[in-house]
Amino acid sequence: MVWCSGWQLTSAVSNAGGLGLIGAGSMYPNVLREHIVKCKEATKKPFGVNVPLLYPEIEKLMEVIVSEEVKIVFTSAGNPKTWTGFLKDRGITVVHVVSSSKFAQKSEEAGVDAVVAEGFEAGGHNGREETTTLCLVPLVCDAVKIPVIAAGGIASGRAMLAAEALGAQGVQVGTSFAASVESSAHENFKQKVVSLAEGETMLSLKSLTPVRLIKNNFYKKVFEAEERGASIEELKNILGRGRAKRGIFEGDIIEGELEIGQGASFVKAIKPAAEIVKEMWNEYLLVRKSIMA
Repeated sequence: MVWCSGWQLTSAVSNAGGLGLIGAGSMYPNVLREHIVKCKEATKKPFGVNVPLLYPEIEKLMEVIVSEEVKIVFTSAGNPKTWTGFLKDRGITVVHVVSSSKFAQKSEEAGVDAVVAEGFEAGGHNGREETTTLCLVPLVCDAVKIPVIAAGGIASGRAMLAAEALGAQGVQVGTSFAASVESSAHENFKQKVVSLAEGETMLSLKSLTPVRLIKNNFYKKVFEAEERGASIEELKNILGRGRAKRGIFEGDIIEGELEIGQGASFVKAIKPAAEIVKEMWNEYLLVRKSIMA
């Protein structure tokens, strides 16, 4: 949710009954502090911060999180052993995002309170194994004793109920909120997301860090390079710097890196976050009732 989930989206989700998360991966430490302060002013409900552990100024981000007394941190893209103890010693609940049962077990050993089992369908950075949510969630649930949160392709109440049937105790939703009114993404990006049909995203850059992308001109360059066996250095040069910001935040839908999940094909309109939460929850209740009848 880099370039999408700032204080406005986070507080809106929390106020609607979900757990909003500030996406710190696109923020300098001083910017993160500003978003945390504004989020506290906008909601009295719990919220958290998502921190990619490969962030270059990770120490400074953690200092901000602790000094601003954030109570919940979701970590991703790195070894949970590095920061879990530090956070838990300060009374912070820690959840780590994983793409396999092996990494879920390592996260449990590191002391996290819960894991997010994120399947192949998810947007943004993903696992190389390409394990789908339908397969991954029960595997992770069987592998660990801590709570499991399902993610990847969950964009409806039906999907929430399916995740529960697989053993998950909660769900994490990204794509639906990336195109919400409160998302900080550019309007061009939001309009592109709601126009997507089935099959218009693809997992790419697997030799670097796998990421699910909308098929645009930038994606085509990556695809063609990978097809002819381009080196890692060449792929890095094609990616360059600030490509995700260019696409998601600045609205270059042709040459920008447009990260989104397969669930985008369910997103047909730009809606307020509260409406998205309400629709998903009501559908979940309705479908669960119909099955149990």
